[in-house]
Formats: sequence, C-alpha cells, structure tokens
Amino acid sequence: MKHLIDPMDLDEKDLDFILRRAQDIMAHPEQYAEKCKGKKIATLFYEPSTRTRLSFEAAMLELGGSVLGFASASSSSVAKGESVEDTVRVVGCFADIIAMRHMNEGAPMLASMYSPVPIINAGDGGHNHPTQTLTDLLTILSEKGRLDQFTIGLCGDLKFGRTVHSLIKALSRYKGIKFVLISPEELRVPEYIISDVLQPAGLEYEEVTSLEESMPKLDILYMTRVQRERFFNEADYVRLKDTYILDTKKMELAREDMIILHPLPRVNEIASSVDQDPRALYFKQVLYGKYVRESLILYLLGL
Repeated sequence: MKHLIDPMDLDEKDLDFILRRAQDIMAHPEQYAEKCKGKKIATLFYEPSTRTRLSFEAAMLELGGSVLGFASASSSSVAKGESVEDTVRVVGCFADIIAMRHMNEGAPMLASMYSPVPIINAGDGGHNHPTQTLTDLLTILSEKGRLDQFTIGLCGDLKFGRTVHSLIKALSRYKGIKFVLISPEELRVPEYIISDVLQPAGLEYEEVTSLEESMPKLDILYMTRVQRERFFNEADYVRLKDTYILDTKKMELAREDMIILHPLPRVNEIASSVDQDPRALYFKQVLYGKYVRESLILYLLGL
C-alpha cells in the first residue's frame, strides 16, 4: 500500500506517470468518468481549506466515486479528544483512500502508520504540501513544456510556506534549475532546505530581498502570502505582511514569457490588476490541481 506524505515519496518515473496521466485526463475526461465507481475518498481537514479540499472531492466525483469526511476538526470526534491514529483506523473502515490536512507537522505521517487505506498529505503545518507540488509541476510542464532548465523565483513567506518547501524538494531532481529565494530576513527559507536539499543536489540558488531586481531574470515567479496563522506575534505579521506586492508596474520588468504561479489563497500580495495579464496563471493552476489529484487517486488505488 502506497501513501503520499512527502513529495520525495514519488520517484521520477512515478512522478512522470502521474503528470502524463493527468494530461491524458485533461484531454479525454470521458475515458476516466467511471474509473472510481464504487470507491470513496474521505477528506479529513483539521485546518481550513477551499481549493485543496474541494479539488479532492471534485476529482473523486469526476472519476465516478463518492466523498465523505469533515471540513473542520470541531465537527468531528477530534473535538472529544480522539487521536489521529484512532480517527484514521475508524475512517479507513468507511473509505478507500484518505486525504488529510493537519495543523501539526508529521500528523499525516503518523496517520499512515495506522491507516488501513492510502493516506495523502493535503498539507501538514509549515512542513509539506505534496499535492500542491504536483499541481505546480503539472502547471509548469503544461505551460512551459519542460521541468528542467529554468530560473524560478520563490517570493514571500519562505520560512513557513509548506508549498515552497515541497516544490523545492521536487524540483531539486531536475537539471538546470536555478532558485531565486526572495524574502525578508525574518522569512528566509529554513536552513534544512539549503543544507539537505539544495546543496546536496548541487543546484544554483541565491537568497535576496528585492523582488524588482529579480524580475528580469525569472522564467517563473511563484508568489506566496505571508501566513498569519503561522505567526506567534501579531505585530510581526502586521510588519511583514505587505513586504511584497506584485502589481502591473513590477510586471513591466518581467520577461514576456514569464509565468506567475500562486498556491492561493491570495490576500494582497498580487494586485487584482495583474489578473488580466496573460502571464498570470494562478487560477488556471487551480484547475490543473483537480486533474493531477484525479491522477494521484488512481495511482494510489492501483487503478
């Protein structure tokens, strides 16, 4: 039985299979409409979510399966003190596969040790978000035609941004990737990402504070919000939340073929005026997420 807890759980062969199948689902959805008939996914979301939870549910429904679960820990037996281990043991009696989001890092890994069915990490604290990474990779592959030989700027909250950590891990396996890590000093990428991921892979990277100076060199700009829920100090959040705001003036500095990604939700780090720019792909990115989760569900269920 396979689980997806960390983006590195998938080797390059499996990753390529999932991404290519997602593209085939996009092209021929009718061929997959009954693939999961009789199967159920449980979405166990201990933290708020819109895109991730609904995309898992939409993915299973479009595959002909059904959905159960909860969108808030307060509406489940967790409110009574039930452990993650017991919850997945119980839910595994009802569902064929589980997608779990949890505020505590490592909770989906713990769940996978007790679950009778495959577990998908739908985000754990500030640690990993592997299905957002699959979404990002499918977007890049579909829009750029490759997953190597480009410069990507990651901007904003690189300290707590689990989507950033997961994407760096995944892209570290491809050749010719250069990372431009754009953040205030307080929100720099964790040291383990540098020492355990980037340096061992021999990848080129630079840590900078200026978005404007970085724009002309980027093939991809990955914007992130400063995450209020990860801060212990409200004053620090208020001070840092508007450090980077991408607007039409800054877009004039970018290459004509640069694409903008964002895991969403957006707060105010991308001005709404940028939405009309054809390089802004963050809403199209959401749609890619549904297709890649369909492919992942099929992969983990062995269908």
